Amino acid sequence: MRIAVIQLAYGDEESFEERVDRVAGLVAAQAGHDLVVLPELWGATGFDYSRWDDDAQRLDGPWARAMADAARAAEVVLHAGSFVERLPQAGVDGNDLANTSLLFGADGEVLATYRKIHRFGFGSGEPKLMEAGEDVVVTGIPLRDGGSVTAGLSTCYDLRFPELYRRQVAAGAELFVIPAAWPAARVAHWTLLGRARAVENQAVVVQCNTAGSHGGYEMGGHSQVVSATGAVLAEAVGGGRGSGGDGRPAVECVLSVDVDLAATTEYREAFPVLGDRRL
Repeated sequence: MRIAVIQLAYGDEESFEERVDRVAGLVAAQAGHDLVVLPELWGATGFDYSRWDDDAQRLDGPWARAMADAARAAEVVLHAGSFVERLPQAGVDGNDLANTSLLFGADGEVLATYRKIHRFGFGSGEPKLMEAGEDVVVTGIPLRDGGSVTAGLSTCYDLRFPELYRRQVAAGAELFVIPAAWPAARVAHWTLLGRARAVENQAVVVQCNTAGSHGGYEMGGHSQVVSATGAVLAEAVGGGRGSGGDGRPAVECVLSVDVDLAATTEYREAFPVLGDRRL
């Protein structure tokens, strides 16, 4: 399976429309991959909460149509990161916004929709402005060779809650796709937790973070792809001056990684930890 992880860099000066056009071009250039992954809330930005209401769109809005067109142009499955969705009606918390991810097939049709379950902000930001998702989403990703892989979808802060990934594994997940807008101040947690989710679930982990800065926050970068054994197959360098960074600002880049899916199956059979679960 060939995966392209697009670690976007952007700042507050770039408009939503300009960024969507630019990103669509980046996706269209990834022909030949099975899966292309974008980061969380890259259009409206992850931390500039003041933009969210103005940039919110329906599931069939311009953002979604542009991403569908990009997937179709490159003939790839596209996890388009996430966007601020305008819900048809307010939810239980009285909000009509959600942090929503769409997975598009190579034909531009939506394969899966995931709304972020764990909202980051400790009473502000997402918990104050967005509804929490309720559904654990596991879906098949078709491969160019005619096979498929079962993937669990989650977003950023979800990574801190291991029970979500256990439920995905119980539903058949072999691979986790995790877009994020994870800041440089805690980037060591981002990389460590990704490896932990891989090891404890014997699953491939694909993490796509942002670079640059927005809303006053420097982003952590360090997008990575981790094997089911916990080995880091590819990682974007940089990560700023926060905990775990290497002193260099994270930059925009594309990680192109070949993942041996058969190795995951073989490892699970050779070291059958998952079969010993009792809880």
